Amino acid sequence: MATLRKKLDAGQYNLKDQVVAINRVTKVVKGGKNMSFAALVVVGDPASGVVGYGSGKAKEVPQAIRKGIESAKKNLIRVNLTETTIPHQVLGRFGSGQVLLKPAPEGTGVIAGGAVRAVMTSAGVQNVLTKSLGTANPHNVIKATFDALAQLRDRQEVAQVRGKQVEEL
Repeated sequence: MATLRKKLDAGQYNLKDQVVAINRVTKVVKGGKNMSFAALVVVGDPASGVVGYGSGKAKEVPQAIRKGIESAKKNLIRVNLTETTIPHQVLGRFGSGQVLLKPAPEGTGVIAGGAVRAVMTSAGVQNVLTKSLGTANPHNVIKATFDALAQLRDRQEVAQVRGKQVEEL
């Protein structure tokens, strides 16, 4: 079920960036080898529950990171949170990557590996249990995590879909 998302303006948030992966890429051409760098970056505002990811390629690392940040600001999503954790368990998929997100009680912290941890901390989730299944490729893991976060529904949304009051749930 594809949902239409309203584009979020990056200027109104206090976004912090986090570099997840930097990859050295070599293209073999007639005259030799062309070196470039690809950077995978996550940006987010933990206070407002907004997070996005992007990828940038350039001849030097700082330019690749800068391009990744600009790309990440263009696809921000708002995450539905209940206090400091997620509202319910969810499984996100992308390619052969799967990410399981489970709500956790207060004081648990973010139990997650590299790429998933970057997304969770940037989104402002303080207590969550995660498990990355399938591939360890950071691109696919991040996209699977974003798929899972997009599936999260809050109580008001579920009540509206079911045609009930929030108290009836």
